[in-house]
Amino acid sequence: MDRRSNITRRDFLNGIALGVAAGGTLSPLEILAQQADGRYPPALTGLRGNHPGSFEVSHRLAWTGERWPIPDRLTDDVYDLVVVGGGISGLSAAFLHQQRVGGKSRVLVLDNHDDFGGHAKRNEFVVDGQSLIGYGGSQSIDTPSGYSPAASRLLVDLGIDLQRFYDYFDRQYFAERGLGRGIYFGQEHYGHDQVRGNALRSDAKDGLAAIDDYPISDQSRADLLSLLTEEVDYLPDLDSRAKRERLRTTSYFEFLTDIVGTTEEVALLFRDDSKGLWGVGWDALSALEAFRMQRPGLSAMGLTLETDEPTYSDEPYIFHFPDGNAGIARALVRALNPAAVPGRTMEDLVTARVDYGALDDSALDTRIRLNASAVNVQHSKDERFVDVTYVKDDRPFRVRGRHVVLACYNSLIPSLCPELPEAQARAIGYAEKVPLVYVSMAVRNWRPFAELGLRSVYAPQGIFMHSFGLDFPVSMGGYEFTASPDEPTILHGSVAPTMPGLGLTARDQHIAGRKLMYEKSFADFERDILRQLTGALEPAGFDAERDLAGLTVNRWPHGYAYEYNDYSDPPEYGPENGPHIVGRAKLGRISIANSDASAYAYVNGAIDAANRAVDEQLA
Repeated sequence: MDRRSNITRRDFLNGIALGVAAGGTLSPLEILAQQADGRYPPALTGLRGNHPGSFEVSHRLAWTGERWPIPDRLTDDVYDLVVVGGGISGLSAAFLHQQRVGGKSRVLVLDNHDDFGGHAKRNEFVVDGQSLIGYGGSQSIDTPSGYSPAASRLLVDLGIDLQRFYDYFDRQYFAERGLGRGIYFGQEHYGHDQVRGNALRSDAKDGLAAIDDYPISDQSRADLLSLLTEEVDYLPDLDSRAKRERLRTTSYFEFLTDIVGTTEEVALLFRDDSKGLWGVGWDALSALEAFRMQRPGLSAMGLTLETDEPTYSDEPYIFHFPDGNAGIARALVRALNPAAVPGRTMEDLVTARVDYGALDDSALDTRIRLNASAVNVQHSKDERFVDVTYVKDDRPFRVRGRHVVLACYNSLIPSLCPELPEAQARAIGYAEKVPLVYVSMAVRNWRPFAELGLRSVYAPQGIFMHSFGLDFPVSMGGYEFTASPDEPTILHGSVAPTMPGLGLTARDQHIAGRKLMYEKSFADFERDILRQLTGALEPAGFDAERDLAGLTVNRWPHGYAYEYNDYSDPPEYGPENGPHIVGRAKLGRISIANSDASAYAYVNGAIDAANRAVDEQLA
């Protein structure tokens, strides 16, 4: 666990991490933190996610075309299945393969990170003697009622009983404490720092009255109030079909300014509130998508959702382990290797301490090899096997499998697999992963949020985080969510780096945002986080040096899987139709499984891809 007794907030604020390149070596702060906790991956702080050491080999492969010699000797005996990628899709592929062949099959999972789970990342802290658990990536089991039979069955087979979350997730926690949502108006765009109730949300602490104190013009204030309260059909001369097409080809930002006629100030208030779901703002999403998401100004258009149209379920968003979907990853590893994850229930997954030294035991049927970056995947000359070359500790190794599942980043596959047809490589290249940063901030208390009466803060035009606030109120397996504002807890912050206002599509913004993310050092991340926390919370008594006890920046330059966007992608594209179908085609003894291959950035997309890939290879 993260003891960090020799690392103070003064170390942070005095710049111990200054000058560290985001893509380079560990900072002094990170080195100290990792030494303090014995390098137990969930407890490592500083720059995590795609952490230093996890991506350099892949970048050399994909960016510079570097090639490594293929070793003459095999590292291990032949495996029945080699899985490249130890995220939820890769672990699910290993589990489903073992399940369907009746066990005793030899499986190897390779992953380039120092922890398993891919984006399902666990963050741990110890603050004033109290253990804190949070998530640094894949968040929750979203809308499980819509899961495929295969995905639903996998959760059941792992012992995950979704009904229990109705007891573990305290849905009245925030209401009972009078905590609503706020807006942080930063001085960079609004003159001076201030926090007000979020009238854009139905659970605003001060309701529409909060608008009176917004730092916007009188005209903008009037426009916003009208938008939120009046039922107007802003396209009265168009029939339903024409309205839908107009809304599809108009961004919601343009809808507000050009069709509704609000000031740009009003549109800017809304622009970034889609980032948490799409990774991009309303300047690159359609007004039709805003209608689906029930954004203001569209309820009186006389439109209904079509039968094949994406919907946003009313099912409660409560299916959340304290460490997010790292709980699922842990359940998968336990099923594959019970010695590595002690316990027997979904509840004791929460506090189980993983034995990382047991993951790659040669006596196991399924081995998980971390810090191993695949660099070449190709069939043997007789096509009876697939050889996988990977780099670990700067040395190339070769393993052989009768079958291979590529559950790594889709965009890396054309560089990994020289046999891939050009048309398939082009299809894979269509999508752009959504860059994302999840920030876990361990604080000694959350009294400022209680003083402000807020659970979370949305930051329009935020300098870094577009939202931050208290974590999900989940208590299970002996782990208790904070009961008092005077107790330590984890604040969660979300960042989707974008380049708005330049007319860029979502795909182009993802590319630009990824570049911005790579250019930021940990010191840059830390500076911007402290700037926002202080600007929003200092008037309520927050002191960064005193109150912030730990910081983990989970950087995911290749974050969410790309989902088709009807504003800039062909409207007929979706999970069942699009370039990803060609991109995921089986290649002999090689199949592709990841959420990218499903064009769906959710856990069930990853599981369904694994199910398909295993079926392809066992057929």
